[in-house]
Amino acid sequence: MWYFLNVIFNILNKKIYNYFPYPYFVSVVHLFVGVVYCLVSWAVGLPKRAPIDSKLLKLLIPVAVCHALGHVTSNVSFAAVAVSFAHTIKALEPFFNAAASQFILGQQIPFTLWLSLAPVVIGVSMASLTELSFNWTGFISAMISNISFTYRSIYSKKAMTDMDSTNIYAYISVIALIVCIPPAIILEGPQLLQHGFNDAVAKVGRTKFISDLFWVGMFYHLYNQLATNTLERVAPLTHAVGNVLKRVFVIGFSIIVFGNKITMQTGIGTCIAIIGVAIYSYIKAKMEEEKRQMKTA
Repeated sequence: MWYFLNVIFNILNKKIYNYFPYPYFVSVVHLFVGVVYCLVSWAVGLPKRAPIDSKLLKLLIPVAVCHALGHVTSNVSFAAVAVSFAHTIKALEPFFNAAASQFILGQQIPFTLWLSLAPVVIGVSMASLTELSFNWTGFISAMISNISFTYRSIYSKKAMTDMDSTNIYAYISVIALIVCIPPAIILEGPQLLQHGFNDAVAKVGRTKFISDLFWVGMFYHLYNQLATNTLERVAPLTHAVGNVLKRVFVIGFSIIVFGNKITMQTGIGTCIAIIGVAIYSYIKAKMEEEKRQMKTA
């Protein structure tokens, strides 16, 4: 379900950008639909809303701000370049995670882990050099989203709590929505009112436009919710491998659906990057497993 929802989200998202190139507004819609879904869920008691205090709110705000920034910049990237290429750049996320762990958190990263990241960097570089849809807006935005999501994972570790993942993700979505609204109004508001909405309605019709925005928001929220719930239910190794395979699915399906022409070098670079992420994920999850066993021993 996680893969299925993620693939559908990525394809529908790119189709919207092909006739409505306003990533800041679409990012707000993603979060808004998710927040409405959470409020309705809370109202009917599925799940029961967990109370939040000022201490937990202070811990969740940095997580939500990084989530908002990472989400918006991902969407700017998806709007600017091919979905397959955006996901290839986003395969660099483990590299930023490792760098942050070593230089910000002061954790010692073994040499084997750094070595496993070499093919990721080489693969992304190869893919970037000959990517037909390459532009700097898409590339830099995807890089900023990598850094944002790295900081999100650092702050998430600090905000570890007894609250269940469904409630935590709901609160993060609410805060992230509040963060995303002002830049969307400032950067895209005037254009949207002048011609953005009218152009989209003229191209696809009002009903399709509204239903596309609703469904892309639903798929975005549900795939994130399922990813969080999956992490709760499986070992880190299973989740890490699952995350890599998810990227393969998305890249493969987006190339088929959009008929993106990719050069041989971009294809090889993407494969090398994905293999690198798989090796890194395997080594890192093994290390986590050994740490856990040492604690229980």
